[in-house]
Amino acid sequence: MAEPERDAPGRLARRKARTRAALVRAAQALIAEGRTNVAILEITRAADVGMGSFYNHFADKEELFQAAVADALDRHGALLDELTADLDDPAHAFAQSFRLTGRLHRRRPELSKILLSHGLALVASDSGLAPRARRDIEAAARAGRFHAPDPDLAMVTVAGSALCLGRFLHAHPERDDAEATDRVTEDLLRMLGLSPDEARDLCRRPLPDLPHHDTAA
Repeated sequence: MAEPERDAPGRLARRKARTRAALVRAAQALIAEGRTNVAILEITRAADVGMGSFYNHFADKEELFQAAVADALDRHGALLDELTADLDDPAHAFAQSFRLTGRLHRRRPELSKILLSHGLALVASDSGLAPRARRDIEAAARAGRFHAPDPDLAMVTVAGSALCLGRFLHAHPERDDAEATDRVTEDLLRMLGLSPDEARDLCRRPLPDLPHHDTAA
């Protein structure tokens, strides 16, 4: 009979983790809807948790929304790591990650809207997409695949392209998202030093399947 008592701290930790995850998911849904100016009570109702539970995890709404964006960035970044793990060429890894990210705007609209609503996080964040893109750019430069003497400026161009592409695809639902993404990726690869033929080749290689469910869900 002592076993359940010894597991009580574990049960409490799991319950707290579930409550925090529910609050983060509720915040992500609100961000995707463009509704961040809401009362904490509305957030806790959406998460189906008590008001008091909110302050066990977050000091205020701003902290929660920051955590929600960071979670979305981390989840997508982890997925990209998984889908590029078998690639030895960092230029190919960069191209594949950008091509997959471009496709998420249609396949994962909630995640897309979270990323687009906090665009500067793509450049400034130390987690999620930005450090992974920088990692691939720097690795490709060291390998002689990219010419990127200033990774900071390269990241400005890459992040700006990713954000503008996402907004363009949302504004023009008639456009083919895969074709548009691959054309932008090809231009970026050429800017980073690849030949037109090699950039075109990397953008025509088959991609792994990107699940259709929202990472933020």
